[in-house]
Amino acid sequence: MRIALLQMCSGIDPVANAAALVDAMEQAKAAGADILFTPEMTGLIDRDRARAASNIASMEDDVVLAVARETSARLGQWVSIGSLAVAGAPAGKLSNRSVMINPMGEVIAHYDKMHLFDVVVSAQESWRESAAYAAGDSPCVVAGPGDSRIGLSICYDLRFPALYAALSRSGANILSIPAAFTIPTGEAHWHILMRARAIENACWVIAAAQCGLHEDGRSTYGHSLVIDPWGKIVLDMGDRLGLGFADVDFTAVMEARKRIPVIDHRRAIPMAECLG
Repeated sequence: MRIALLQMCSGIDPVANAAALVDAMEQAKAAGADILFTPEMTGLIDRDRARAASNIASMEDDVVLAVARETSARLGQWVSIGSLAVAGAPAGKLSNRSVMINPMGEVIAHYDKMHLFDVVVSAQESWRESAAYAAGDSPCVVAGPGDSRIGLSICYDLRFPALYAALSRSGANILSIPAAFTIPTGEAHWHILMRARAIENACWVIAAAQCGLHEDGRSTYGHSLVIDPWGKIVLDMGDRLGLGFADVDFTAVMEARKRIPVIDHRRAIPMAECLG
């Protein structure tokens, strides 16, 4: 299966971001990609929440999703939108939602980010995603093109290996981890955590990322990755915007799991009382 990844620098205007998405879909199709993966917050990055509010809608009314579905149907192409900010969550909050679209332009699955980024990165940089977003509570594995079974996740989820164990246990052979990583955390942890998720689940990891200085003033790390089930980095896009391509061979999953059968060997570990 040939995949394409879009490394982008989303701005504050969903219409402009939608146009960039359409261009990427057309290029990916022309290059023979079976599916395109896009980053977290493909449709909008805007830390000014008052300004952003006017550009955020329900799934039914989301401009970027509508354009993606129309283009997918026109091209006959699978698209995994890393995430969109979607209105309609409880208590007036938003959902950070990953969406899978089939070649008929149909939304066949979605996943809401389960782990929200409430952290102090440094004295100059802190984030509280839970102030605007509601956490999801349902993991998702979806059948994609060919023999793919894609486990959906988003960015900060990367740090919680139990989620990926659940996805691989449910049949995932690809782990999709779209992101908008900060530069300090990216430099420290991005590659090692991505490789760990691939190795411990014997899955392909596909991580489309945001990159560069955004209109709202934030900077993201880039380095969109494709990692094979043995932990080898097949593609690292560095800080280059645009499309990257890789060929995914699912026999590599079977071979890795045969050599080290981590899925079969997993056990539930009860916590016994510690006597000392």
